[in-house]
Amino acid sequence: MKYVTYRDGAGTRAGILDEQGRVQPLAARSVADVIAAAAGTAPLEAVGPALAVDGVELLAPIVRPARNVFCVGKNYRDHAREFAASGYDRSSGGAEEPDAPVVFTKPPSSVIGDGAEIDRHRAVTDELDYEAELAVMIGRPGRDIRPEDAPAHIWGYTIVNDVTARDRQRDHKQWFLGKGLDTFCPMGPWAVTADEVDPEGRGRPDLEVTCRVNGELRQKASTLDLIFDIPTLIAEISSGLTLEPGDVIATGTPAGVGIGFTPPRFLDSGDEVEISITGLGTLHNRVAGPAEKGPT
Repeated sequence: MKYVTYRDGAGTRAGILDEQGRVQPLAARSVADVIAAAAGTAPLEAVGPALAVDGVELLAPIVRPARNVFCVGKNYRDHAREFAASGYDRSSGGAEEPDAPVVFTKPPSSVIGDGAEIDRHRAVTDELDYEAELAVMIGRPGRDIRPEDAPAHIWGYTIVNDVTARDRQRDHKQWFLGKGLDTFCPMGPWAVTADEVDPEGRGRPDLEVTCRVNGELRQKASTLDLIFDIPTLIAEISSGLTLEPGDVIATGTPAGVGIGFTPPRFLDSGDEVEISITGLGTLHNRVAGPAEKGPT
């Protein structure tokens, strides 16, 4: 089932998105409340008539997460290699593939929804980059979760763009300051429950992740190419740390980011980024400001 958080003249509300592109409004105020309802702690009644999805403003499924978004770096082999060769990786002594998941976070203030503009932050960075990622949404709390038990803790999935100021990431020798700026975590356009998604390819096709900039295909990969699969990520992150309903884990990006080109191909004002994942729709965001250069 697909869920959205949207805003219209009546305010902000969660809804169910049907196959005809209609939104059935729910009493819940966001997908975070829907996840809580799945745990039996909040109501989930339908209210009012269905609405056309193109007649409402889609927000991030979880508009402002209660905690930082967990993110994983260098989790596709081809991207790990392109990052190691780029000269921007100061995190692991130049090793191409990590021995354990590289985990960092983005603050709730970085989250925006489908169609919202990415702040160019021209005074802060000259090297703005994109990263298409599958994101896991936790529905059941747990600590020290075993990989084989991880699927029971997953509520659903969505798309995240791990926008990055590469110069800040490089110069500060850590990732938070380059990845945590306002608007640097576009999320959406909706959330899909785990029963409809199979990133591990068990019995149904794996998921294809693509990213286009101004219509040009830049990234394309399968989630089967993850170095550390989703059960492993959940097990590692939850070691001694309680994951809570509504937590979001972005699982890493494929090769084809801006720093992977020679010379690098960074984003600028006016650029359009479209990220698609099988069954999860397409997340559209534009870099704020008028276009200031030719095609990238």
